[in-house]
Amino acid sequence: MIKDSPNPPSDSTAFNSAAHGAINHYLNPPEKPEPSTEDHSLFTVRAGLDVETLLANASEDLSSAQALASHLAFEIDGTPRSVALGICRMLEGVKLLVDRAATQGKNAT
Repeated sequence: MIKDSPNPPSDSTAFNSAAHGAINHYLNPPEKPEPSTEDHSLFTVRAGLDVETLLANASEDLSSAQALASHLAFEIDGTPRSVALGICRMLEGVKLLVDRAATQGKNAT
C-alpha cells in the first residue's frame, strides 16, 4: 500500500527541535542589532590643524564652489538659472564671513 505522506523521522527530538527552530525563525525573529556608534564619515579633518589653516581651506573651497555655480548660471536659462545665481550669492556671502573670521584671527594674534 502506498502512503499519502512519508514516514515521520524516527528521532522525534530532532523533529521537534527542527520544528521549534522553524517556528521561532518566523514568529520570533532575532532582535535587530544596535546601530553602530562608529563614525562612517567618508571625509575627516585632521586633528591639530590651526584655525587659520582651516579658514584658508574653507575660503578656497567656497571660492571654487562659487565659480562652479557662477559658470553653471550662465550656461542655463529660466528658473534653474535663478537657482544657480542664488546658490552663487549665498556662497559669496559665506565666503565673506569666512574671510572676515580669518582676518580677525590674524589681527588677534
